[in-house]
Amino acid sequence: MASPTIAANAYANLARVLENSGAGKATEAGGQSFASMLKDAVGSVMESGRKSDAQTVAMASGKANVMDVVTAVADTDVAVSTFVSVRDRVIAAYEDIMKMPI
Repeated sequence: MASPTIAANAYANLARVLENSGAGKATEAGGQSFASMLKDAVGSVMESGRKSDAQTVAMASGKANVMDVVTAVADTDVAVSTFVSVRDRVIAAYEDIMKMPI
């Protein structure tokens, strides 16, 4: 189950992308590139994984609550699942574009 924070961040990122793209228009010179947006998304997923790992290590040493660990792992699972879904849709869109006649 997605946490409210992850959902809010996803909506904020989508709003930023739509704002930068002009809803279908060419991006301006100052807009965020696709590569930097992808780098930010990968960094966000990696940071979620690091937090989950840190919580797991803290629980193993007796310093963390089990619920905190489960929540961190669940958040990481949602982030990775979302990232994989977006990746799959991007690949499908690329394949559709490549099938179009010139």
